[in-house]
Amino acid sequence: MSKRIFPDAANDHSTAQGIPDTPQTRANAYKLAFADQDFLLRDDLRPVRFQLELLKPQIVMDEHAIQSTVVMFGGARIPAPENIGSARTKTLADLSKYYEEARILAQKITELSIASGGRDMVVTTGGGPGVMEAGNRGAADAGGISIGLNIVLPHEQAPNKYVTPNLCFNFHYFAIRKMHFLMRAKAICVFPGGFGTLDELFETLTLIQTGRMTPVPILLFGNAFWHSIINWDALADAGTISDDDLKLFRFVETADEAMDLIQNWTNK
Repeated sequence: MSKRIFPDAANDHSTAQGIPDTPQTRANAYKLAFADQDFLLRDDLRPVRFQLELLKPQIVMDEHAIQSTVVMFGGARIPAPENIGSARTKTLADLSKYYEEARILAQKITELSIASGGRDMVVTTGGGPGVMEAGNRGAADAGGISIGLNIVLPHEQAPNKYVTPNLCFNFHYFAIRKMHFLMRAKAICVFPGGFGTLDELFETLTLIQTGRMTPVPILLFGNAFWHSIINWDALADAGTISDDDLKLFRFVETADEAMDLIQNWTNK
């Protein structure tokens, strides 16, 4: 890289901290635009914040040479088997088996990733509790890295302790967060969950159905769960989706089934 001609932003930001204290320099108008948080948070700057939120994870992941990911969606309320006593309902307690399958799957995927250099098929979750924790935990079990894409919510939510710290991101915009889930995905594994999980699943299916995203394996864990909440055949029978759209995803029960499909995927 050629030598810089102009001072970089960090130097100017540092220099600006040592200027004389006067009525003029104390005024918000005098602050460097990129160092003025009140300015950056104005409604007028929303397009800039969108761009920053898209760029920051992209740049950081590029710096860590992340090539591709395996995304794991699923409910935040599904407990680890050792914590089923804290489950709010019997159904959630029963679904804890998928926490364990998510953990095993993430471990297997990460072992495969490490064998190829550790930057391909990196486990990615929403960074929260439940199934998300299981995914990051499984990657940690294998001694590998994992990504967490957290989001600011009205109630306090901290990322789970298993996410690789330098690959743990926090988002304001759901839309940009979902873009980062899918931009590098080689496979999408969807475990039982609530509105958020359904939103992520159906956006993915819509993008692939409409040709806006290259098809990747979409694996739904828990045949009984998914058929109890969605009448897939009724959509095809009504003609609102085609029969071929039902081939965009598969139902699985175990990590081993999922690994086999990820490695041998076909839409036929």
